[in-house]
Amino acid sequence: MSIQVAVNGYGTIGKRVADAVTLQPDMELIGVAKTRPNHEAELAVENGYPLYAAIEDRIELFEEAGIDLAGTVDAMVEAADVVVDACPSGIGAENKSLYEAHDTPALYQGGEDADLVDVSFNARGNFEAATGADHVRVVSCNTTGLSRLLAPLQEEYGVEKARITLIRRGGDPAQSGRGPINDILPNPIGLPSHHGPDVNTIFPDLDIDTLGLKVPATLMHTHSVNVTLESRPDTDDVRELLDDQTRTFLVPEGSGIDGAGALKEFAMDRDRPRADIWENCIWAESVSTEGSDLYLFQAIHQESDVVPENVDAIRAVLGTADAEESVERTNETMGVGF
Repeated sequence: MSIQVAVNGYGTIGKRVADAVTLQPDMELIGVAKTRPNHEAELAVENGYPLYAAIEDRIELFEEAGIDLAGTVDAMVEAADVVVDACPSGIGAENKSLYEAHDTPALYQGGEDADLVDVSFNARGNFEAATGADHVRVVSCNTTGLSRLLAPLQEEYGVEKARITLIRRGGDPAQSGRGPINDILPNPIGLPSHHGPDVNTIFPDLDIDTLGLKVPATLMHTHSVNVTLESRPDTDDVRELLDDQTRTFLVPEGSGIDGAGALKEFAMDRDRPRADIWENCIWAESVSTEGSDLYLFQAIHQESDVVPENVDAIRAVLGTADAEESVERTNETMGVGF
C-alpha cells in the first residue's frame, strides 16, 4: 500500500512538496488544503490534486470562484497516513490539535518552534531519530544547508567549532512586501542568530556560532563558513568529501557561475522545475584550509532545499525505509544532483 500523504498549505513549500510526493513510487498524494481561492488553488485543481478547504467558513469563496473542492481539511487529515503542514510560520502550531484529533502524524516546517515537536529532522543528520514520532519539524532552509555540510565534516574530521555568517535574502520572489529595499541589516543585531541553536536541534553537542545579515535580494541565501576541524585535512580531500555527498553541488572553477543569479540561470537551463536548486551549492574554488581551519562559500535556495527533506521525513516517521534507501529514492525520482 502506498503512503497516503496530505499537504496542508499549498504555497511556496507546499506546492513543491506536493509535486515531489507525486513522483514517489511508494506515496500517493490524497489532497492539498488552501485557506482561500487564488491562482495556486487553481493550479492544484489543474494538476489533478484533490483540493480541500482549510477554513470551513470559506467554502463559499471557492464556490464563487468556480474552484471545485473535495471537502474540508478535517476529512483530508482523517484519510491521511501523514500530513505535511506547509502553512505560514505559527499556523502549524495552531493546527497541531487537528492532527492529534485524527491521530495523524504531522510534519512541520522550520518556521515553527522546535518545542512544538518530538524531534527536528534532517535526512543527512538524524534520519532515524524521527522514526515513530508523532510530530516532526523539518528544519529551515538555512539549517538544512548547514546540517548537510556539517554532518560529513563531523564524521570525517570532527568539528571543534563552526562559525557561520549568513547573508540572507530579504524575501522570496513573490513576497513583494518584504525588505529591505535598499539597505544591509544585521538580522538579528544580537548574537547568535537563531540558526546556530537550530543546528543544535540536529547536532546537540556541536559548538556553533552564527551571525545574520539581511540584504535586498530574492534569489538565494549565501553562507560564509569557517569550521575549525579536529584534524588538518588536505584541501583536495575536503573537496572530494563534499563532492561525494548526494545533496551538495561543488560549483566547478571556470564554470562562470559567480553568484546566485548565475546559479538560478544554471538551474533554468537544465530545466529544473521552477528553477529549483535542492542542493547546497558550494564554490569549489572557495574551499580552502589553513591548518585545521576550513573556509568556504555556499548558496542555499530557500524555496526548495527542504523539499527532498520533507519526502524523506515521511518515510522516517512511518519507518518505511532507512536513511540511505530513502535519500537514494528521493534523489532519483526528483532528479537531485547536477
